Amino acid sequence: MAISAIPVDQRVIDIDSRRFASVEKALVELITNSDDSYARLEQTGTRVSGRIRIQYERHQAGAFLAVADQAEGMSFKQACFILTYGGAHSPLARGDGGGRGYFGRGLKQAIYGLGYGWIETIHAGRFSRIELFRSENGGYLYDDGDGDRPAEARDYERLDITDSGTRVAIVIENTLVNISRYRSVVQAVANNIYLRDVQARRELELVKVQQGREVERSGQVHYEEPPANLLLGPDQEGRFIYEQKEYPFTLTLKRALNVELTPRGDERTNGLVVLSGMAVLDCQLFEYENQVGTEYLFGTVHCPALIEKLGQGAAIISDEREGLNHKEPFVAAFSQAVSSMIAPCVQAEQEKLKHLERATTSDRTTHMIEHLLQRMNRAAIQDLGIILTPPDLKTTGVEEVERPAALRFTTPFYYRKLNHPFHVTLLIDPGQFTGDEVLSFNYALPDSMRIEPAPLSIPLHDLKDRERLEWTIVGDAAGDRGEITVRAGTYWAWCELVVAEHASGHAHGTAGHVVKKGLPRDHGVAMFLGYEFRNLNNELDRAVYSPEERKILINTGAPTVQLYVDGRGHFRDSARLLLAELFMDVISDELARWSVEKSGHKADSKAFHAAKLDIIRRYGSEIHLSFLNT
Repeated sequence: MAISAIPVDQRVIDIDSRRFASVEKALVELITNSDDSYARLEQTGTRVSGRIRIQYERHQAGAFLAVADQAEGMSFKQACFILTYGGAHSPLARGDGGGRGYFGRGLKQAIYGLGYGWIETIHAGRFSRIELFRSENGGYLYDDGDGDRPAEARDYERLDITDSGTRVAIVIENTLVNISRYRSVVQAVANNIYLRDVQARRELELVKVQQGREVERSGQVHYEEPPANLLLGPDQEGRFIYEQKEYPFTLTLKRALNVELTPRGDERTNGLVVLSGMAVLDCQLFEYENQVGTEYLFGTVHCPALIEKLGQGAAIISDEREGLNHKEPFVAAFSQAVSSMIAPCVQAEQEKLKHLERATTSDRTTHMIEHLLQRMNRAAIQDLGIILTPPDLKTTGVEEVERPAALRFTTPFYYRKLNHPFHVTLLIDPGQFTGDEVLSFNYALPDSMRIEPAPLSIPLHDLKDRERLEWTIVGDAAGDRGEITVRAGTYWAWCELVVAEHASGHAHGTAGHVVKKGLPRDHGVAMFLGYEFRNLNNELDRAVYSPEERKILINTGAPTVQLYVDGRGHFRDSARLLLAELFMDVISDELARWSVEKSGHKADSKAFHAAKLDIIRRYGSEIHLSFLNT
């Protein structure tokens, strides 16, 4: 048994191994190695099975992974040699390889990054096994098994090889590696951008193993492209010039239909997959990367010259393999040409957004906004004493003091006895409603308070001639408090309930229904009835308040807003903090304007800014938190 140190700078292996501390990255290296081996056979006219079989056995603290092919296999000398070479000695640099993986470094680092493992290979009737592991002091070692031997029938059977082939097995023991579930591994392989091309020409399959026995097969793994419209291509020809020489490429660009695309990572579905030869080098949208209007664009671009330049030593991609190196002049020329071809399509998508009249939010975001507007309506009336004139009074000239409140509790403050039933009464003036409105109720009551009945909504026409609603409430815990809020149309009413041990147990008379002089703070007209995404036909206003509609209008024509509205008109949940900023600005503006007018300083800009800052200090945190915690 001959044990030797890996003849590569140990520090380089250490750095690269950390980069490979991922099942998915290791699989890309091993699968593309098998694909390259099949390709070399095909170049000689040999028919191949194209089969690549992955075994995965997951345990609680680790896993076993194996990738096997029926391709060339390796002689003992070649198997030892692959442990020594790096980028400068790779097939790519010698001009006889496809140039994928980590250019001569990936196999070793895939094994060491996950733990330890071994290579078993059969070539020309000879069997070789080489084990890779680490010494107690952390050194990178391998055991060559004292050379090769004649392959036996049991070797062919165990490795599922008919003539030649290779199987790389890895024991995953690195505690930093995420031990993925079998289904997650299948999905990661199916969606990985670096394996898209491989899946089209090879028979790639995953096998789930438990306690050494096969329990499930994935079937042939395929990437499922989303439904889409073809924008350019397929394989539309393009060219670019570098140092007075012309280089060709082909481009296919599509737009996904009603499907969200993944914008980043190795499982990215948005962007152009850059291929050169058999190598996938990147996935991006060049000069339009991360720009508005590209969210649903995807496709492929083939440029044979990229891999040729890489083999000649040009820095086409980074040493860390993070994609194309746009600082390299050849890549820059290629990038500019591709960007020019896709520019009309991107600009057409952007133009759609500019003229987007409406946008929508998710149900959760909508609920957050509704909760915020209800809170700020209460703040306007209760905290700031802002009383709006009901819409119909503006034209009738009726004195507000002579008009009964549309909605009002008999008292805003119910201070009632412990364990003693009491009534809460809501007064309603049907004449101030059209009859189509719906009474909606919100109860913020502790578990110690029991309420009967507890409707959530009642159409006003169901009340017919009734002008009051009553609840019966009992509180079991002294000091507990609750609230009831009622809304209908533009009107709002609120009351507070407190249970006290020594409160009066007698019935209380109801207050009059007519609005009295002074500023009521328990009922009124809602200042903020809702919100809407609407194109205001300008790029300056991000959001404004519409007094006529009593709505906050978010301008879909503003570039900042467009940035967070996708191609289907949905505002992204990830941009809720932008909404918080917009709502805070509009709400504080409007509340400050009313506050200044009340104080008689309507034209005083300093008073306005002071009032706005005060409102932001009072409610700013609450507005932002409402988009995080609701």
